[in-house]
Amino acid sequence: MKKIITLLLVVSASIANAQAYKGKGDVKAQVGANIQSGGTGIFVSGDFGVGENMSIGFSTNYLLSAKNTYLSVNETTFAIEENKPKFIDRIDAKARFNVNLGSVIGLDEKMDIYPGLDLGLRNFGAHTGFRYFFTDGFGVFGEAGIPIAKYSKKDDGFKYYNNQFTFNVGVSFNL
Repeated sequence: MKKIITLLLVVSASIANAQAYKGKGDVKAQVGANIQSGGTGIFVSGDFGVGENMSIGFSTNYLLSAKNTYLSVNETTFAIEENKPKFIDRIDAKARFNVNLGSVIGLDEKMDIYPGLDLGLRNFGAHTGFRYFFTDGFGVFGEAGIPIAKYSKKDDGFKYYNNQFTFNVGVSFNL
């Protein structure tokens, strides 16, 4: 019984020290799943605190399970062709800017809400996310993103990969 009580005290003390965003100099890393229409994959991001409530960073994702093929008509031969997604069709990379609002709106220090903007290989977009830290170094996150301005008007073929509503969920780390 003493061991259980000691363990509960240690765990609760480590949870009490958890902070979702600490301000300037804070470094976060996130790894998780990317979910979108037509595919799922891996999401990785990093955020670096540049002010009391601002951070900049990067994100990238790679679709592991992408819709394997689509049919198109060859304009020269008028034959129907089967196309498969290439590496460049499956990957996206973005620079991002976040406004960390957890402390501004009075959330518990273990929680943070962060809306932001991102500039990527496929579009200029917006995202919003939520982090919750269980300990000082480990937490979970959920994030949704949408394109504001697409670089290509075409949404045929594989152009819609990483250029639509996306949802990311996974684990977050303080570094």
